[in-house]
Amino acid sequence: MIWTPVFLSLQVSLIATICALPLAIWVARVLAHGTSRWHSVLNGFVHLPLVLPPVVTGYLLLVVFGRQGTVGAVLYDLFGVTLAFRWTGAALAAGIMGFPLMVRVIRLGFEAVDPGLEAAAQTLGASRARVFRTVTLPLVAPAIVAGSVLGFAKALGEFGATITFVAAIPGQTETIPSAIYAALQVPGQEGAVVTLVCISIALAMGALIGSEWLARRVVAR
Repeated sequence: MIWTPVFLSLQVSLIATICALPLAIWVARVLAHGTSRWHSVLNGFVHLPLVLPPVVTGYLLLVVFGRQGTVGAVLYDLFGVTLAFRWTGAALAAGIMGFPLMVRVIRLGFEAVDPGLEAAAQTLGASRARVFRTVTLPLVAPAIVAGSVLGFAKALGEFGATITFVAAIPGQTETIPSAIYAALQVPGQEGAVVTLVCISIALAMGALIGSEWLARRVVAR
């Protein structure tokens, strides 16, 4: 069924974005206010998936989170959780590939915040947590929205790392990109390919337009 990979892609992308967002906000804030060499190392590590071939990222995920991997073996022995060749593994791969883009956009939002506003709030007796919640976070909200949608769109189109880590099992791990690739290998499936491509373009455009609308609503409020 042609809609099965569509619904699975939406599920994977949504879960990946929701799970990656809190960490992306924290890392973006750390990078925005850090200048030490360790921050440079962190920045390089965060953006590594952008420059590595996606297949390499997928292989590393397989080594670490596979059934016999360093982390995967622990997850399976203690909790019975398997990520490799499961849709949850697809969400992990998509989240990792979209994470650098989320951090990059949100970091720009933190860097644009006037430090004087945070300092003024602290002089009035507000704690750091309250300053972050009531001053910084609202100012960075448009960047968070934009970063989230960008990460979602990246997760929606993720192919290399996903197919390496979880393969393309129909009905289980086959997302839109892997379904398109599989259909291209079969003669006479041009119609399915065109349909999936159009759906992919529509979802991506909808995400981008929606992010602009949400960002403007946040700024207006």
